[in-house]
Amino acid sequence: MDFDFDLFVIGGGSGGVRAARLAASDGFRVGLAEEYRMGGTCVIRGCVPKKLMVYAAGFASDFEDAAGFGWSVGETRFDWSRLMTAIHDEVTRLEGIYRRNLAAAGVRIYDMRATLEDPHRVRLDDGTVVSAKHILVAVGGRPFIPEFPGAELVITSNELFLLEQQPRRVLIVGGGYIACEFAGILHGLGSEVTQFYRGAQILRGFDDEVRGHVADEMIARGINLHVGTHVGAIEKTESALRVTCSNGSVNEFDAVLFATGRVPNTQGLGLEEAGVRLGRKGEVVVDEYSQTNLPSVYAVGDVTDRVALTPVAIREGAAFVETVFRGKPTRVDHLNIPTAVFTRPEIGTVGLSEEDAREQEPIEVYFSAFRPMKHILAQRPERMMMKMIVSRETRRVLGVHIVGEAAAEMIQMVGIAMKMGATKEDFDRTMALHPSAAEELVTMKEPVRTA
Repeated sequence: MDFDFDLFVIGGGSGGVRAARLAASDGFRVGLAEEYRMGGTCVIRGCVPKKLMVYAAGFASDFEDAAGFGWSVGETRFDWSRLMTAIHDEVTRLEGIYRRNLAAAGVRIYDMRATLEDPHRVRLDDGTVVSAKHILVAVGGRPFIPEFPGAELVITSNELFLLEQQPRRVLIVGGGYIACEFAGILHGLGSEVTQFYRGAQILRGFDDEVRGHVADEMIARGINLHVGTHVGAIEKTESALRVTCSNGSVNEFDAVLFATGRVPNTQGLGLEEAGVRLGRKGEVVVDEYSQTNLPSVYAVGDVTDRVALTPVAIREGAAFVETVFRGKPTRVDHLNIPTAVFTRPEIGTVGLSEEDAREQEPIEVYFSAFRPMKHILAQRPERMMMKMIVSRETRRVLGVHIVGEAAAEMIQMVGIAMKMGATKEDFDRTMALHPSAAEELVTMKEPVRTA
């Protein structure tokens, strides 16, 4: 059969773009359809704009801390519209780079929605049907909002970047990393932040000590955090949103942001009708080579609900090209992926939590909590936390968890060591770099407990 394309990609996010560009650079005929903007969640409404807002929010505490180091900082004022304009300009610049790279590689771009017609055909929104030997689904995920009275009045992280005015009073609903990150961001920028989470503690899935430490620090900074609480109903008044919560209390906010999880963006894509098997959450079910039950159809990134991180989607896209177009079957290793959560304070983590590790085997736990040097002169009580989980039998480091400034930068390097199979003694043999917070990683000599 003669196909229009060797590869057609549905979705212009990180994973789809990487796969399309690599395959086209090898001389294959590649088409790609994206219904919104090139770059996906990460570039357009996720990692990039969020991290820029994290930087912006950090200046509030920097101005406060400067006095302890002899600086006199005058009156400060934050301009929401100025920040948003700068962020949108950067997002537009990055989107342009994505487009130029695809075009330079020879990818044919369709700026419209595409759905799966059958195992080898894709239908575009203008009615055109194109055929491809291989089809890659890389449409990512979307925010999930539960049904309740007034749900249409809330926003998600998608819409936050489009607000023309900063909400003075904001309620954030959710306890995952997105909810906690935006709580810190908006508080740092001057909003009055309340956060509801229906569970017993925020950041489910992370190490329990990390969860408790971050929750305490968020509260100490002034975030009004309520666990075991959820929204019952929302109604709009002339000047605010009136929220009735599960305990019966009623409060008014200027905006309500729901960050209650994300789901694979497969709705209305024609996948099930074409015969692609979906999982319970709507995720595309794939094997270790990202292949679906239809041999010609593959999927990478958040739509597969494996590990919803941008670098993972990129690696999966590259592995797909190696497997399908370069004849080198390649699996992606999803173990020991370094992860950062840009809460305030931020989290860097890689490997197993203490809870998961002790279910697996006997372990030792090393722990240190201290005030970093920078906080001492600033008279800031916030403490940094470092934790290491070690196998008692093999001495391999099973998990490392850092909470505090530059945690993300440190955990990337720790991830390399753990991928190489580093033991606790390897860390011990490494000379400390003084004065730094990171030196604590190689100076924790005695375990605080075994399990």
